Amino acid sequence: MSARNALPRGTCYALLATATLSLTPFLPHIPWGMGLLAVLLLGWRAWLAHQEAERPALTVLILLAVLGCVLCFAEYRTVLGREAGLAMLSLLLPLKLLEGRSPRDGRAALLLCCFLMTGQFLNEQSLPVAAMVLACAIAILATSARLERPSLALKPALRGSLRLLGGSVPLMLMLFVFFPRIDGPLWRLPGDAHAGKTGLSDSMQPGSISELIQSGEIAFRAEFEGELPPPRERYWRGPVLTDFDGQRWRERPTQSTPQPDYETSGPGYRYTLTLEPHDRPWLLALDYPAEGASDATYSSNFSLLARRPVSTRLRISLHSFPASQVGLEERPGRLRAALGLPEGSNPRTVAAGQTLAAAHADPGARVDAAIAFMQAARLSYTLSPPLANTHAADEFLFDSKQGFCEHFSSAFVILMRAAGVPARVVTGYQGGERNPVDGILVIRQSDAHAWAEVWLAGRGWVRVDPTAASAPARIDDGIAQALPDADLPMMMRVDSDFLRGLRHRWEAVSNGWNQWVLGYNASRQLELMRRLGLPAADWRLLTALLGAGAGLWLGWLAWRLWPRRAKLDALDRLWQRACRKLARRGLQRAEWEAPTDFARRAALALPAHADTITDIAEHYASLRFGPTPPTAAALAALRRAVQDFKP
Repeated sequence: MSARNALPRGTCYALLATATLSLTPFLPHIPWGMGLLAVLLLGWRAWLAHQEAERPALTVLILLAVLGCVLCFAEYRTVLGREAGLAMLSLLLPLKLLEGRSPRDGRAALLLCCFLMTGQFLNEQSLPVAAMVLACAIAILATSARLERPSLALKPALRGSLRLLGGSVPLMLMLFVFFPRIDGPLWRLPGDAHAGKTGLSDSMQPGSISELIQSGEIAFRAEFEGELPPPRERYWRGPVLTDFDGQRWRERPTQSTPQPDYETSGPGYRYTLTLEPHDRPWLLALDYPAEGASDATYSSNFSLLARRPVSTRLRISLHSFPASQVGLEERPGRLRAALGLPEGSNPRTVAAGQTLAAAHADPGARVDAAIAFMQAARLSYTLSPPLANTHAADEFLFDSKQGFCEHFSSAFVILMRAAGVPARVVTGYQGGERNPVDGILVIRQSDAHAWAEVWLAGRGWVRVDPTAASAPARIDDGIAQALPDADLPMMMRVDSDFLRGLRHRWEAVSNGWNQWVLGYNASRQLELMRRLGLPAADWRLLTALLGAGAGLWLGWLAWRLWPRRAKLDALDRLWQRACRKLARRGLQRAEWEAPTDFARRAALALPAHADTITDIAEHYASLRFGPTPPTAAALAALRRAVQDFKP
């Protein structure tokens, strides 16, 4: 490689810094072996740049690339797809830096940085990721400028990149506002659109919800019109579990219809849910949503379901009536299913339920007696109960007396079924924390909960929360007040008002980003077009508006940046004429070259005309830079000298 094409040390450092900035966000998402290898390769390239040493042999680079492919295949069983492809790209970037030495190789490395920068949105689209991508874009532009002009200092390169980005902001805004929006996961490949998410499952066994409680991730947000419902009405309904095999509760197949099969009554709450992706159909509405939920169906278990799994952030407006009576005319088959118990399972709990049935003829009295029975047992609410064996309800009620909400609800439903009262387990979320910054109710995975429903003639399905009987603080004040600090997720142990305030502010900012940037979907775009006076805007009109706006902005930029030839006065035209005569002899004046310096160089090249060249240059310099404007006589003398000059 010739010295003329070698990358200067400063440019190598700029490339390494840009590559590190582009690669760092991917390290938590790729296998640790590939991440460690990428970091070592970057360190090796930095050492080579510092020592100004030669690049590794091609054989070594090929072996390293093969090692990366082996590590990728061992983790993903493929080298294709989103996750495997991004992992391989994270390794190819430092390999390219090791292999390259010329400006062309540097440009290829910056192109890989651009792919990585875009690929960050395939993993996450949060505000910090957007800030990181912006920083990467600034670094890529600045490094590109230094790659073309190695003598350019860092600050001018950064200023230039900021000016370029500033010039692109209007075009970016036009693309954001007018580009026709499409429904579906824009930033996910089809094969990866339904990756596993933290959240509720369609089954439950002791320990499943307590594991979910350990996560402080936000499950969804609720923005209410008016006052928030009281804590005892904040039950967000998810899967309803009817089938029980002695160990695990499972959801029973149900039918769904476009309208609910119940009449709403009592006070209602209007609110808008913003659900995080959980790749399940449950919309987690308050009991019981009224007719009119868009793109949703109503299951026979009174859960609100999306028509397709919630694989992207979803926003939906609802109107719920918690006091409504549901299931007044329940089908016999469903009631029989809500009485089923596996033979030989939890014999002590079943015996206790049968005793309740013998003591109370009225099913409602049996429900009250079961709650009293559990209260008398002095059960403890804890996130870390002892491990259960075959008969989990028996061990919970009669032995350990320690459990979490799934233990309470499961044992209560078994009691009720043994007492002849149809009952089932309902899972979802309970409660939520109001963010004082934006007034949004935030429901986290740590608010996951399980309760029970019993069917009573004339009343239908009635919610009974046995956890509230033993740990009322869980319902009234939230899980943080019902559990000791040692059982709480780290996020919920924050005692400092300052840190809690910072968390609230950050979550409010993130919610704004989610609502107005990531949540700018087709319906919101149509709503904005209506406000702009374009109620019939379709993709054709939006494309035309986008094209017209982009054309005007790009035309204005082209006009501002178009190189203009400065208007020359008579004196400059004479000097340019003399320079053109010398250019025909192969003496081209550089733009930065002063008249006397150019004349000195031209005189050395054309000694026969040295005096004439020097006289013309000195005459022009004295007239151009002299203390007084040139006179007509002086201009005429210079004109005659230039006309007579024939090099």
